[in-house]
Amino acid sequence: MTNHFKQDCLDILTRRAVAGKLDRRSFVKGAALLLGLPAALRADLAFAAGRLVLANWGGDAIEGFQKAFGEPFTRATGIPVEIDGSGPTEGALKAQITSGKIIWDVLDTDANLCVSFGRQGALEPIDYDVVDRTKIRPGLDYEFGVPDCYYSFVLAYDSRRFGEEGPTSPSDFWNVEKFPGKRTMYKWMNGMLEAALLADGVMPEELYPLDIPRALAKIEALKPHIISFWGSGAESQQLLTEGEAAMGYLWNTRAILLGRDTKDRVKWSYDGGFLTLDTFVTPKGNPAGRDTAMRFIAQSQDPVSQVKLFEFMGNGPANPEADALIPEEQRHLNCVSPEASSKQVFLDVEWYADNYSSALEKYLEVVSS
Repeated sequence: MTNHFKQDCLDILTRRAVAGKLDRRSFVKGAALLLGLPAALRADLAFAAGRLVLANWGGDAIEGFQKAFGEPFTRATGIPVEIDGSGPTEGALKAQITSGKIIWDVLDTDANLCVSFGRQGALEPIDYDVVDRTKIRPGLDYEFGVPDCYYSFVLAYDSRRFGEEGPTSPSDFWNVEKFPGKRTMYKWMNGMLEAALLADGVMPEELYPLDIPRALAKIEALKPHIISFWGSGAESQQLLTEGEAAMGYLWNTRAILLGRDTKDRVKWSYDGGFLTLDTFVTPKGNPAGRDTAMRFIAQSQDPVSQVKLFEFMGNGPANPEADALIPEEQRHLNCVSPEASSKQVFLDVEWYADNYSSALEKYLEVVSS
């Protein structure tokens, strides 16, 4: 999940600007934040009195999060929201914690980091007297993080190769006799280990803890048919647009764009997909104070705000009340709707918190050899 997904927003930002859907001022502001402001300037923003600094991954997420979450919070409280789109990476957060110079108030980050950094005592526990548990999907009210949006890894394919009976499952993805052609997979592991194990006969309810050697052996066997392990959403989209790959696992936000751009030549669905989420977290010692951060997180739960983010970026809303507010013609695109969720495997946040670094090292050894 992940940092790479969020960085992918820069490419989508550029597409919107070229298509005339984003004015020059908004594009320049967004790109500048994505590429990173000087550290001293970021510190000035963070420590400015009466402001809240939200760290996210730039690109479309700058404007999307400002419209969906920042502007409503400012209207409700009078507190301006500054968005630092330079990326709240694990390393950047560690550096702030180690130095004692926290410059962010709320971070949009991977759910497994809310667990791992929470265990280290580096995050504020969520104040559920302020944040509403009923506006969180069941079982996802983490001690140190609140879901802010969802996304999926989905199987997309070129219908010119397979007609209407294309691949719809991990087993189909590995079936090179029935579905010949080159494949593409995600370079950074998430969902790909699960796909390999499902293709090898593991039942969804028995996936975790993941059998890493078994998954890697399955991926190794498929490597002659993999044209590329993609590292950016733009790369995955290009591979299917130009016909270099017959199918691939990619982010649902890119699959939505592919379907539109190819006039439904590239097809996809949530069948056999892998669902995951991002969370809002607050580091201890945040400049605006814990109470202000909790008020912001609580405000972000507003279902209207959640729908704004869905319409702007394609991410599934965190608040289940928002599902019914999505226009009917767009509801099939909601990755976390009950219908879509029932078709997917939800990535195990606790497992990723415990095993991400060691598993990724082994995965990268296989895909890069």
